[in-house]
Amino acid sequence: MRRCGRSRSARWPPNCAPAACRPATHRCPVAGDASARVQDGTLHLTGTLDRAAATRLWPQLLGQAARLRHLDLGAVERVDSAGVALLAELAARIRANGHAATLSGSPAGLEELCAAYRLAPGLDYNAAPGAH
Repeated sequence: MRRCGRSRSARWPPNCAPAACRPATHRCPVAGDASARVQDGTLHLTGTLDRAAATRLWPQLLGQAARLRHLDLGAVERVDSAGVALLAELAARIRANGHAATLSGSPAGLEELCAAYRLAPGLDYNAAPGAH
């Protein structure tokens, strides 16, 4: 391989670091494909719960937060930090309405992000340190 000529560094031949110099080898998945429906106090989410989906779903879910008791993530493929923030906010609103927020399902990314943000199993930021 020959160097592209854009990199001034001689440390990393034969190619340079800028992404513009390398051909794309994969495409990112379509973002924001999540959907939501509420039935009997349960929020059923499907798809990928990422930033785009969280932004799109928030207005719809905000108006229904008072009816929620349970978050069903069984059909969610993965979540990112924005998705976890959305879920944590919904769980906080469920608790503020005097109910225990319950969760089912464990999509990719949820466990790692909950650990990183030190969230209790009910997605509570304010849980006692030993509640994990």
